[in-house]
Amino acid sequence: MADNYLEKREEALRTAGRTVLRRNTPSLDTLLLRNRSHRGFDKTYVVAMRQLEAIVSVNNKIPSGRNAQELRFKLLDARTGGADFCRFLHLGGFLPELHLPSPGTEPQAFIIVCSTVPESPTIDIDLGISLQSMALKAVEIGLNALIVRAFDHAQVQQALGLSLEPLAVLAIGKGTDKIELVDVTEGSDLKYYRQDGVHFVPKIRIEDLLL
Repeated sequence: MADNYLEKREEALRTAGRTVLRRNTPSLDTLLLRNRSHRGFDKTYVVAMRQLEAIVSVNNKIPSGRNAQELRFKLLDARTGGADFCRFLHLGGFLPELHLPSPGTEPQAFIIVCSTVPESPTIDIDLGISLQSMALKAVEIGLNALIVRAFDHAQVQQALGLSLEPLAVLAIGKGTDKIELVDVTEGSDLKYYRQDGVHFVPKIRIEDLLL
């Protein structure tokens, strides 16, 4: 008993005064709400290559059809070609009059997603899972993401010297847009719009999504 008491007392002394820090992890709902499509970014914030690598690291933790894992990723930061890569992309398709992104707000860091096999419904499912998972990871580490599929695939492939065809681009940075979701009923106009400096995104209310 004496030995046991001394062991416990020694452990108590070792742990006395320690502060247990609990990480305040955002809920999935919080991450989803923060995960908005920014089309303007703070160019004074430089995204590091290690941050892009952390975002891509989700891909060996997520589902993949037949577990084939056929997606591959090219990373660009401002120093490795990201500074002028935005010229290949078309942003804000519903707002062509704004010519987004506005000058001086272009993203400078990108993840180009390619596939080792021809695009197919299975690859498209994997692509969607990957893009959303990476976007959520970006939000978790304090950044924002924009999924882009409006670009000339062959032009980007040639410019980057890729052996694989790019399927999508994820632009990464510190978003500057003020974005709000708007509940709408089924059948409403779902085009996003801007008013008084706010980017509004209509979302069908949950009661109309249920069958």
